[in-house]
Amino acid sequence: MQQEAIKNPSIESMSIGVVGLGDIGGGAARSIAAAGHQLVVCDLRADVLEGFAEIATLATTPADLARRCSTTLISVVNDAQVREVVTGADGLLSGAAAGSIIIVASTISPETVIEIAAEAKKFGVAVIDCGVSGGPSAAATGDLICMVGGDEEVIERARPALNSFGSLVVHMGPLGSGLIAKLARNVVQYGSWLAAFEGQRIAEAAGIELSKLAAVIRASDAKIGGASTLMFRPTVAPMGPDDHEGLVSAMRAAAALAQKDLATAIEAAGELGIEIPGALVTQKYCDSIFGVGEAL
Repeated sequence: MQQEAIKNPSIESMSIGVVGLGDIGGGAARSIAAAGHQLVVCDLRADVLEGFAEIATLATTPADLARRCSTTLISVVNDAQVREVVTGADGLLSGAAAGSIIIVASTISPETVIEIAAEAKKFGVAVIDCGVSGGPSAAATGDLICMVGGDEEVIERARPALNSFGSLVVHMGPLGSGLIAKLARNVVQYGSWLAAFEGQRIAEAAGIELSKLAAVIRASDAKIGGASTLMFRPTVAPMGPDDHEGLVSAMRAAAALAQKDLATAIEAAGELGIEIPGALVTQKYCDSIFGVGEAL
């Protein structure tokens, strides 16, 4: 199993718990309930918890939740909170039955997930990691993009839960791979936002309305693609003698054009009194980005 885009949560109903009812966890919980599963929820904030009373059983602690569920989704903030939820005095492992599954959707260290999984294994409980992307609106409609790491058999058993809040579920590799993929995806996202910020600085300094710039960028991306446009090779290593000559030539030409465009943008920014350090870094590594420079 490498990729699954079919979402049919009605295949199998199961008892699913959600710990952490923030923007992502809360939306996922509502999607789980909408898919027809038995939902149990837990959150430290009593007012937030009460908001789910009509669609879920309210658990007083993670241990209480685990006694009622075969699968639990964790969506809290950081490593320390995930550890407390799983291994704390009233944590999931205090109540989970052997054979149950914990899905870690919090963006935390992959090493933390591996350590938690080793502890859970002593109780006969399986752990998988699930990096998610798409934001609160996707969580609320069951359309999160799920990057999952862990044992394939466990992921298949968790499939009804994953499909209830995700529209695309991709098995990235062994335990921890899902979170690494999420971190990689975040680097792309935030890096592109830096580029957008710098572009807006240039436009604003030149008196261009930012809404107009945004409109043309959206229209352009729809035709030529966004940040994933160059992600078509199985490696980011420099192209070698085995690569098609025509592709290498095209990438060299694209890198040269990018170098020219970036140099012009940097010069224009300087004339406007604007610093764009991200563009300078991009210019420095431009050949490598296109696969025709030295390995980084």
